[in-house]
Amino acid sequence: MLWQSALATFAIALLCLKLLVSDRGRRLVLDQPNERSLHARPVPRTGGLAIMAGVAIGWWVGHPGFAVALTLAAALAALSLLDDVYGLPTALRLGVHLAAAAVLVAFELRFPGWILSVVFVLALAWYANLYNFMDGSDGLAGGMALIGFGAYGAAAYLAGAQPLATVSAMLAAGAAAFLTRNFPPARIFMGDVGSVPLGFLAGALGLVGWNDRLWPLWFPLLVFAPFVCDATLTLLRRLARGERVWQAHRDHYYQRLVRMGFGHRGAAVIEYTVMAACAVAALLASESTVATQAGTLAAAAAALGVIAVWVDLRWARYVRETEGAA
Repeated sequence: MLWQSALATFAIALLCLKLLVSDRGRRLVLDQPNERSLHARPVPRTGGLAIMAGVAIGWWVGHPGFAVALTLAAALAALSLLDDVYGLPTALRLGVHLAAAAVLVAFELRFPGWILSVVFVLALAWYANLYNFMDGSDGLAGGMALIGFGAYGAAAYLAGAQPLATVSAMLAAGAAAFLTRNFPPARIFMGDVGSVPLGFLAGALGLVGWNDRLWPLWFPLLVFAPFVCDATLTLLRRLARGERVWQAHRDHYYQRLVRMGFGHRGAAVIEYTVMAACAVAALLASESTVATQAGTLAAAAAALGVIAVWVDLRWARYVRETEGAA
Protein backbone atom coordinates (compact mmCIF):
# COMPACT_ATOMS: atom_id res chain seq x y z
CA MET A 1 0.00 0.00 0.00
CA LEU A 2 3.04 2.28 -0.14
CA TRP A 3 2.17 4.03 -3.40
CA GLN A 4 -1.54 4.21 -2.65
CA SER A 5 -0.85 5.82 0.73
CA ALA A 6 1.65 8.27 -0.76
CA LEU A 7 -0.72 9.25 -3.57
CA ALA A 8 -3.59 9.70 -1.11
CA THR A 9 -1.40 11.90 1.06
CA PHE A 10 -0.29 14.00 -1.91
CA ALA A 11 -3.83 14.45 -3.23
CA ILE A 12 -5.38 15.41 0.11
CA ALA A 13 -2.53 17.76 0.99
CA LEU A 14 -2.85 19.43 -2.43
CA LEU A 15 -6.60 19.87 -1.96
CA CYS A 16 -6.15 21.31 1.52
CA LEU A 17 -3.51 23.72 0.25
CA LYS A 18 -5.90 24.96 -2.41
CA LEU A 19 -8.42 25.75 0.32
CA LEU A 20 -5.83 27.32 2.63
CA VAL A 21 -4.56 29.76 -0.01
CA SER A 22 -8.08 30.76 -1.08
CA ASP A 23 -9.41 34.17 -0.06
CA ARG A 24 -11.24 32.70 2.91
CA GLY A 25 -8.62 30.17 3.96
CA ARG A 26 -5.70 32.58 3.96
CA ARG A 27 -7.35 34.59 6.75
CA LEU A 28 -6.90 31.83 9.33
CA VAL A 29 -3.35 32.69 10.43
CA LEU A 30 -1.28 35.29 8.62
CA ASP A 31 2.46 35.71 9.14
CA GLN A 32 2.94 39.45 9.39
CA PRO A 33 6.42 40.65 8.29
CA ASN A 34 8.64 42.28 10.90
CA GLU A 35 12.27 43.34 11.25
CA ARG A 36 13.39 39.70 11.57
CA SER A 37 11.40 38.38 8.61
CA LEU A 38 12.69 37.48 5.16
CA HIS A 39 9.36 38.30 3.49
CA ALA A 40 7.74 41.68 2.85
CA ARG A 41 4.01 40.86 2.72
CA PRO A 42 1.57 38.88 4.91
CA VAL A 43 1.56 35.17 4.04
CA PRO A 44 -0.67 32.46 5.55
CA ARG A 45 1.28 30.07 7.78
CA THR A 46 -1.07 27.11 7.86
CA GLY A 47 0.61 24.87 5.27
CA GLY A 48 1.45 22.32 7.95
CA LEU A 49 -2.26 21.62 8.34
CA ALA A 50 -2.38 20.37 4.76
CA ILE A 51 0.65 18.10 5.28
CA MET A 52 -0.76 16.60 8.49
CA ALA A 53 -4.22 16.13 6.96
CA GLY A 54 -2.69 14.38 3.96
CA VAL A 55 -0.63 12.11 6.20
CA ALA A 56 -3.73 11.26 8.25
CA ILE A 57 -5.63 10.17 5.13
CA GLY A 58 -2.60 8.30 3.79
CA TRP A 59 -2.33 6.44 7.10
CA TRP A 60 -6.02 5.54 6.95
CA VAL A 61 -5.56 4.15 3.42
CA GLY A 62 -2.50 2.05 4.20
CA HIS A 63 -2.68 1.41 7.98
CA PRO A 64 1.11 1.09 8.19
CA GLY A 65 1.28 1.30 11.99
CA PHE A 66 3.30 3.81 14.05
CA ALA A 67 0.11 5.04 15.70
CA VAL A 68 2.01 6.26 18.77
CA ALA A 69 4.48 8.39 16.79
CA LEU A 70 1.81 9.84 14.51
CA THR A 71 -0.59 10.53 17.39
CA LEU A 72 2.15 12.38 19.24
CA ALA A 73 2.94 14.34 16.07
CA ALA A 74 -0.75 15.24 15.73
CA ALA A 75 -0.82 16.43 19.34
CA LEU A 76 2.26 18.58 18.71
CA ALA A 77 0.60 19.96 15.59
CA ALA A 78 -2.49 20.94 17.60
CA LEU A 79 -0.37 22.64 20.27
CA SER A 80 1.68 24.41 17.60
CA LEU A 81 -1.46 25.65 15.86
CA LEU A 82 -2.55 27.21 19.14
CA ASP A 83 0.90 28.76 19.39
CA ASP A 84 0.64 30.12 15.85
CA VAL A 85 -2.71 31.73 16.70
CA TYR A 86 -2.30 32.84 20.31
CA GLY A 87 1.40 32.62 21.14
CA LEU A 88 2.05 30.15 23.97
CA PRO A 89 4.77 30.43 26.66
CA THR A 90 8.11 28.93 25.65
CA ALA A 91 8.26 26.82 28.82
CA LEU A 92 4.88 25.24 28.06
CA ARG A 93 5.84 24.36 24.50
CA LEU A 94 9.20 22.91 25.54
CA GLY A 95 7.58 20.90 28.32
CA VAL A 96 5.12 19.33 25.89
CA HIS A 97 7.91 18.59 23.40
CA LEU A 98 9.88 16.79 26.11
CA ALA A 99 6.80 14.88 27.28
CA ALA A 100 6.03 13.72 23.72
CA ALA A 101 9.64 12.64 23.28
CA ALA A 102 9.54 10.68 26.55
CA VAL A 103 6.35 8.86 25.50
CA LEU A 104 7.88 7.97 22.13
CA VAL A 105 11.04 6.57 23.72
CA ALA A 106 9.00 4.61 26.28
CA PHE A 107 6.55 3.03 23.84
CA GLU A 108 8.38 2.74 20.50
CA LEU A 109 11.92 1.73 21.49
CA ARG A 110 13.37 -1.28 23.23
CA PHE A 111 14.65 0.16 26.53
CA PRO A 112 18.17 1.37 25.64
CA GLY A 113 19.15 2.18 29.24
CA TRP A 114 18.52 5.30 31.29
CA ILE A 115 21.39 7.36 29.92
CA LEU A 116 20.55 6.72 26.27
CA SER A 117 16.85 7.22 27.01
CA VAL A 118 17.51 10.70 28.40
CA VAL A 119 19.78 11.50 25.44
CA PHE A 120 17.10 10.36 23.00
CA VAL A 121 14.38 12.41 24.73
CA LEU A 122 16.54 15.54 24.55
CA ALA A 123 17.48 14.80 20.94
CA LEU A 124 13.84 14.38 19.90
CA ALA A 125 12.86 17.65 21.55
CA TRP A 126 15.81 19.34 19.83
CA TYR A 127 14.81 17.93 16.43
CA ALA A 128 11.29 19.35 16.87
CA ASN A 129 12.67 22.77 17.74
CA LEU A 130 15.54 22.91 15.26
CA TYR A 131 13.16 22.11 12.42
CA ASN A 132 11.02 24.99 13.60
CA PHE A 133 14.07 27.27 13.69
CA MET A 134 14.99 26.28 10.14
CA ASP A 135 11.53 27.02 8.73
CA GLY A 136 12.26 30.58 7.70
CA SER A 137 12.88 30.65 3.97
CA ASP A 138 10.68 29.69 1.01
CA GLY A 139 10.99 26.03 0.09
CA LEU A 140 13.55 25.18 2.76
CA ALA A 141 11.69 23.09 5.34
CA GLY A 142 9.51 21.46 2.69
CA GLY A 143 12.56 20.50 0.67
CA MET A 144 14.29 19.01 3.70
CA ALA A 145 11.16 16.98 4.49
CA LEU A 146 10.90 15.69 0.92
CA ILE A 147 14.56 14.68 0.72
CA GLY A 148 14.95 13.54 4.34
CA PHE A 149 11.83 11.39 4.59
CA GLY A 150 12.44 10.22 1.04
CA ALA A 151 15.82 8.88 2.21
CA TYR A 152 14.17 7.18 5.19
CA GLY A 153 11.63 5.61 2.84
CA ALA A 154 14.28 4.37 0.41
CA ALA A 155 16.40 2.85 3.18
CA ALA A 156 13.40 1.19 4.81
CA TYR A 157 12.12 -0.13 1.48
CA LEU A 158 15.49 -1.62 0.59
CA ALA A 159 15.61 -3.25 4.03
CA GLY A 160 12.16 -4.78 3.52
CA ALA A 161 10.55 -2.68 6.27
CA GLN A 162 7.33 -1.87 4.41
CA PRO A 163 5.47 -0.07 7.27
CA LEU A 164 8.30 2.41 7.91
CA ALA A 165 8.81 2.86 4.17
CA THR A 166 5.10 3.67 3.81
CA VAL A 167 5.02 6.23 6.61
CA SER A 168 8.17 7.90 5.29
CA ALA A 169 6.76 7.98 1.75
CA MET A 170 3.56 9.59 3.06
CA LEU A 171 5.53 12.35 4.79
CA ALA A 172 7.66 12.93 1.68
CA ALA A 173 4.50 13.07 -0.46
CA GLY A 174 2.90 15.62 1.87
CA ALA A 175 6.03 17.74 1.65
CA ALA A 176 6.05 17.47 -2.14
CA ALA A 177 2.47 18.74 -2.28
CA PHE A 178 3.34 21.59 0.07
CA LEU A 179 6.26 22.65 -2.13
CA THR A 180 3.90 23.29 -5.03
CA ARG A 181 2.71 26.34 -3.05
CA ASN A 182 5.85 27.04 -1.01
CA PHE A 183 8.71 26.97 -3.51
CA PRO A 184 9.88 30.56 -4.07
CA PRO A 185 7.92 32.75 -4.24
CA ALA A 186 5.87 31.10 -1.49
CA ARG A 187 2.09 31.51 -1.36
CA ILE A 188 1.88 29.78 2.01
CA PHE A 189 4.25 28.98 4.88
CA MET A 190 4.45 25.74 6.85
CA GLY A 191 4.05 27.38 10.26
CA ASP A 192 4.80 25.77 13.61
CA VAL A 193 1.83 23.47 12.98
CA GLY A 194 3.93 21.75 10.32
CA SER A 195 7.56 22.30 11.31
CA VAL A 196 7.32 21.03 14.89
CA PRO A 197 5.64 17.66 14.13
CA LEU A 198 7.85 17.12 11.07
CA GLY A 199 10.97 17.72 13.15
CA PHE A 200 9.68 15.39 15.83
CA LEU A 201 8.95 12.67 13.26
CA ALA A 202 12.37 13.14 11.65
CA GLY A 203 13.93 12.21 14.97
CA ALA A 204 11.30 9.64 15.96
CA LEU A 205 11.38 7.60 12.74
CA GLY A 206 15.17 7.85 12.68
CA LEU A 207 15.30 6.25 16.13
CA VAL A 208 12.70 3.64 15.19
CA GLY A 209 14.78 2.63 12.18
CA TRP A 210 17.85 2.28 14.39
CA ASN A 211 15.85 0.39 17.02
CA ASP A 212 14.70 -2.06 14.32
CA ARG A 213 18.30 -2.42 13.08
CA LEU A 214 17.49 -0.97 9.68
CA TRP A 215 20.30 1.59 9.82
CA PRO A 216 23.06 2.82 12.15
CA LEU A 217 22.37 5.52 14.73
CA TRP A 218 24.28 8.14 12.73
CA PHE A 219 22.02 7.67 9.68
CA PRO A 220 19.22 10.13 10.67
CA LEU A 221 21.85 12.63 11.79
CA LEU A 222 23.55 12.62 8.39
CA VAL A 223 20.27 12.63 6.45
CA PHE A 224 19.11 15.76 8.27
CA ALA A 225 22.63 17.16 8.79
CA PRO A 226 22.01 20.46 6.91
CA PHE A 227 19.30 21.37 9.43
CA VAL A 228 21.04 19.87 12.47
CA CYS A 229 24.34 21.63 11.79
CA ASP A 230 22.86 25.02 10.86
CA ALA A 231 20.54 25.17 13.87
CA THR A 232 23.11 23.81 16.35
CA LEU A 233 26.00 26.01 15.22
CA THR A 234 23.76 29.07 15.20
CA LEU A 235 22.48 28.30 18.69
CA LEU A 236 26.01 27.84 20.05
CA ARG A 237 27.18 31.05 18.40
CA ARG A 238 24.30 33.02 19.92
CA LEU A 239 24.87 31.45 23.33
CA ALA A 240 28.52 32.50 23.15
CA ARG A 241 27.41 36.08 22.47
CA GLY A 242 25.02 36.00 25.43
CA GLU A 243 21.91 36.47 23.28
CA ARG A 244 18.41 35.31 24.14
CA VAL A 245 18.33 32.17 22.06
CA TRP A 246 14.54 31.74 22.29
CA GLN A 247 13.90 35.00 20.44
CA ALA A 248 13.46 35.15 16.67
CA HIS A 249 16.48 36.29 14.65
CA ARG A 250 18.04 36.25 11.17
CA ASP A 251 21.45 34.72 11.88
CA HIS A 252 21.01 31.20 10.51
CA TYR A 253 23.27 30.29 7.61
CA TYR A 254 20.32 29.96 5.23
CA GLN A 255 19.06 33.39 6.32
CA ARG A 256 22.47 34.89 5.62
CA LEU A 257 22.42 33.37 2.13
CA VAL A 258 19.08 35.03 1.42
CA ARG A 259 20.19 38.38 2.82
CA MET A 260 23.50 38.34 0.92
CA GLY A 261 21.67 38.35 -2.40
CA PHE A 262 21.13 34.70 -3.26
CA GLY A 263 17.43 35.19 -2.57
CA HIS A 264 14.97 32.52 -1.50
CA ARG A 265 15.32 30.60 -4.76
CA GLY A 266 19.12 30.66 -4.80
CA ALA A 267 19.33 29.68 -1.14
CA ALA A 268 16.89 26.83 -1.77
CA VAL A 269 18.96 25.48 -4.66
CA ILE A 270 22.14 25.56 -2.56
CA GLU A 271 20.43 23.91 0.39
CA TYR A 272 18.76 21.26 -1.78
CA THR A 273 22.14 20.34 -3.22
CA VAL A 274 23.62 19.91 0.26
CA MET A 275 20.55 18.00 1.48
CA ALA A 276 20.61 15.60 -1.47
CA ALA A 277 24.36 15.01 -1.08
CA CYS A 278 23.95 14.17 2.62
CA ALA A 279 20.99 11.86 1.93
CA VAL A 280 22.79 9.99 -0.87
CA ALA A 281 25.96 9.67 1.23
CA ALA A 282 23.93 8.28 4.14
CA LEU A 283 22.16 5.75 1.91
CA LEU A 284 25.38 4.56 0.26
CA ALA A 285 27.35 4.28 3.50
CA SER A 286 24.70 2.74 5.76
CA GLU A 287 25.37 -0.80 4.50
CA SER A 288 29.13 -0.36 4.10
CA THR A 289 32.02 -1.34 6.35
CA VAL A 290 32.68 0.51 9.59
CA ALA A 291 35.73 2.16 8.03
CA THR A 292 33.67 3.42 5.08
CA GLN A 293 30.98 4.72 7.41
CA ALA A 294 33.57 6.58 9.50
CA GLY A 295 35.16 8.02 6.36
CA THR A 296 31.78 9.15 5.04
CA LEU A 297 30.93 10.88 8.30
CA ALA A 298 34.33 12.58 8.41
CA ALA A 299 33.99 13.75 4.81
CA ALA A 300 30.47 15.04 5.41
CA ALA A 301 31.56 16.91 8.54
CA ALA A 302 34.47 18.45 6.66
CA ALA A 303 32.26 19.47 3.72
CA LEU A 304 29.64 21.05 5.98
CA GLY A 305 32.40 22.83 7.88
CA VAL A 306 33.82 24.26 4.65
CA ILE A 307 30.38 25.48 3.62
CA ALA A 308 29.86 27.12 7.02
CA VAL A 309 33.22 28.89 6.81
CA TRP A 310 32.45 30.02 3.24
CA VAL A 311 29.16 31.54 4.35
CA ASP A 312 30.80 33.16 7.40
CA LEU A 313 33.53 34.76 5.28
CA ARG A 314 31.06 36.04 2.68
CA TRP A 315 28.83 37.34 5.48
CA ALA A 316 31.71 39.22 7.13
CA ARG A 317 32.55 40.87 3.79
CA TYR A 318 28.88 41.66 3.19
CA VAL A 319 28.57 43.33 6.60
CA ARG A 320 31.72 45.40 6.00
CA GLU A 321 30.50 46.53 2.57
CA THR A 322 27.02 47.33 3.91
CA GLU A 323 28.38 49.35 6.81
CA GLY A 324 30.82 51.10 4.50
CA ALA A 325 28.02 52.05 2.09
CA ALA A 326 25.97 53.41 5.01
